[in-house]
Amino acid sequence: MPLPLVAIVGRPNVGKSTLFNRLVGERRAITESISGVTRDRIYARADWAGRDFLVIDTGGIVPDSQDIFEREIRRQAEIAISEAAVILFVVDVTSGIHPLDQEIAEMLRKSGKKVLLIANKVDTQERDEMLRNEFYALGLGEPLAASAISGRGVGDFLDELNKALPEDSGGDEEGVMKLAIVGKPNVGKSSYVNALLGEERTIVTPVAGTTRDSIHTSYTYYGKQLTLIDTAGIRRKKYINDALELYSIVRTMKAIEECDVALVIVDATQGVNNQDAKILNDVVDARKGLVLVVNKWDAIEKDTNTAVKFEKEVRDMLRTIDFIPIVFISALTHQRHTKPLEVALQVYEDRKKRIETRDLNEFLLPEIERVPPPSVMGRDLRINYITQVNTEPPVFAFFSNHPDLIPEAYKRYLENRLREKYGFKGVPVSFIFRKKN
Repeated sequence: MPLPLVAIVGRPNVGKSTLFNRLVGERRAITESISGVTRDRIYARADWAGRDFLVIDTGGIVPDSQDIFEREIRRQAEIAISEAAVILFVVDVTSGIHPLDQEIAEMLRKSGKKVLLIANKVDTQERDEMLRNEFYALGLGEPLAASAISGRGVGDFLDELNKALPEDSGGDEEGVMKLAIVGKPNVGKSSYVNALLGEERTIVTPVAGTTRDSIHTSYTYYGKQLTLIDTAGIRRKKYINDALELYSIVRTMKAIEECDVALVIVDATQGVNNQDAKILNDVVDARKGLVLVVNKWDAIEKDTNTAVKFEKEVRDMLRTIDFIPIVFISALTHQRHTKPLEVALQVYEDRKKRIETRDLNEFLLPEIERVPPPSVMGRDLRINYITQVNTEPPVFAFFSNHPDLIPEAYKRYLENRLREKYGFKGVPVSFIFRKKN
């Protein structure tokens, strides 16, 4: 199931972006005391007590403003509210209830969405007791005291957020691969889907839940049932000027969260650029399978080494995700256009692969003995035991005497050995290092 969406809203300068940065654990949003700094919504994954969710930072809402930028920010926030499962309405206790707070509260009541009222900038117990209670007047329930900048009270309201998040419905069809088609605008995503659906050997039926920006289509490929998810293009935020395009980004991110495997389409005539790499990394961060599909290959002048050279340049650029399979196609001429499905199905099966503990240890422990981890801070590092603890995505646990000191370069070595033996082509794998008993 796609991750639930949590939207952070409020008037300007109440600490929304600081709270966003606190929730996602990194400084992703710009935080300045200037109205209108956050114009585009920013989204990231977050988790608390075992629950994962997507959180969206929005610009400050000024409901009745005629300023062109403030009107656009309001539209974007309204879209975030409409998409969200839970809304965090942030107010500033240091300035009390502002008229804009009352207008936004009325907007949120009309939305019918679950709202948690976050009384921000409560840095001390005294300030909590003196100032928080006046926000009951907004009619949105108990104000939850917090300080985004120091972290005070954040854990308490996150406990309440977990209670408010919708339960997983468990409605996924077992054995049906969900395949998201993602990429920048104008790389040929919809043309590729149309090329697939034009095949006579397929059975095409509409699937309930289709949206205007992420189209779900049932598809049968040589007896294998798939669900294709066609999405709107993703482009860099500085080129995003329209709220509907931002809506499309949210739908695309939700499609990535929902899918099992993503086909990331790129344009052969443009090569793979930083924005393509960002999309690929979004898929990896979501721990989904991925296939890089190079479209418009018919438009490239080629010799016998063109594909090899192109692939080398791509792998040199991507580096840490060099496990991704690359397929060259032309949606226009239908050249090899079903090959990505064949590769994606293999990726899908590899995500479900489980390696027996005995096999893992018989293979990896001699490799570790042959190339042991380097000493760190004068300590000899040892890995004594390995086991796979999860599938979809695959997760492997390594038991060590000093698990926190294992260098990243050595983790990379272990991943390379694992992939050489067991494949996992196109599958992000996760390693966790634990203290041995």
